[in-house]
Amino acid sequence: MLYPIFDYLDRVMDIPGTGVFRYISFRAGMAAVLSLIITITFGHRIINWIRNRQIGETVRDLGLEGQTQKKGTPTMGGLMMIAAILVPTLLFANLNNIYIILLLVSTVWLGLIGFLDDYIKVFRKNKDGLKGRFKIVGQIGIGIIVGVTLYYNDDVVIREFSTPVSVESGIVETPAFQDVKALKTTIPFFKNNELNYENLLGFLGDSMTPILYILVVIFIITAVSNGANITDGIDGLAAGTSAIIGLTIAIFAYLSGNTIFSQYLNIMYIPNSGELVIFASAFIGACIGFLWYNAYPAQVFMGDTGSLMLGGVIAVLALTLRKELLIPVMCGIFLVENLSVMIQVAYFKKTGKRVFLMAPIHHHFEKLGWAPISNTRERNTAKAAGFSSCLRCITIIRKKEFMRPKSLRGFGSWESFWQSLP
Repeated sequence: MLYPIFDYLDRVMDIPGTGVFRYISFRAGMAAVLSLIITITFGHRIINWIRNRQIGETVRDLGLEGQTQKKGTPTMGGLMMIAAILVPTLLFANLNNIYIILLLVSTVWLGLIGFLDDYIKVFRKNKDGLKGRFKIVGQIGIGIIVGVTLYYNDDVVIREFSTPVSVESGIVETPAFQDVKALKTTIPFFKNNELNYENLLGFLGDSMTPILYILVVIFIITAVSNGANITDGIDGLAAGTSAIIGLTIAIFAYLSGNTIFSQYLNIMYIPNSGELVIFASAFIGACIGFLWYNAYPAQVFMGDTGSLMLGGVIAVLALTLRKELLIPVMCGIFLVENLSVMIQVAYFKKTGKRVFLMAPIHHHFEKLGWAPISNTRERNTAKAAGFSSCLRCITIIRKKEFMRPKSLRGFGSWESFWQSLP
């Protein structure tokens, strides 16, 4: 909401300092700081509000040490995370960007599915919550929306350059390029690493390609969303893991949205994808801020309201950045948690014996006596993240608006350098 206002103040009224909003790095820093402020500052009030309404966790007896102590712990804390993601994104992102719109819809959609599940568990006193088939239907629904948008929307393109970017005599040369609609994705760990779904599925005919692509999108969103949901079984695990994944995605978004960096690093350039850095920064801030209260011993649980949303958002971010084949690496813990359940169930049905003491695998380690660490480390991490984000914003403002040396070797001037950045 603030982006068009400050853009107008900069372009039309030429007010000094307002041009800083043009820089993604500044807006991303502000989104992260605001997200941290929302979760850490208002988190205690939200937890008390949840506790006063007796919105507590219903704990099943799994025979785990210290499990009964979690009974009655406030749940549905995912609402705090959703607010910490939506508010900074709405304030600092360009809301006309198709990728931002897609992420906002996905966040609300999956958060609503999780909220219904938690509501049934807490208020209807039904431990099973929302029936699995309805969850799957909801995940398929958002998968269809994302898949159709990515396939058919004219703003979802990649940029193909005819010549590489070169820097000679201090002048940045802009190569010829063409924005094309293509179902290309990135194969990790390989040079010239683009895979075109159309070539892979072309033998089935043009009419089947969009259907199969949408099915792939549905599978990825459902798998990652449920993986995060399964991972959310121990204090701080899902939120901490998601923060690290979010940081990785934010880096990819920044590089993929920058012409020079993407060409230099041989990364697919995706026009307008740089705005995703702002969403990813708010996502990271929400996860780190939530860890303040969710680290062992947890003062609040995110519930399905948060876990389904986290996994789904990560999947949509990876799909929009054409990095879905990196999900098994980025979301390795989610994958291991999912596989542990599948292996346990399949092996038990076949032999009547168990591979793990308990599934998901984090319960296996709890059975082995691996005690959770105290929340001191996570809280110190949250403090350090907040402090460094504030310093980052101050540094960016000083560099971009007030500290402008006359020249920069290799780019001719600081102006040309900063204009090369998103």
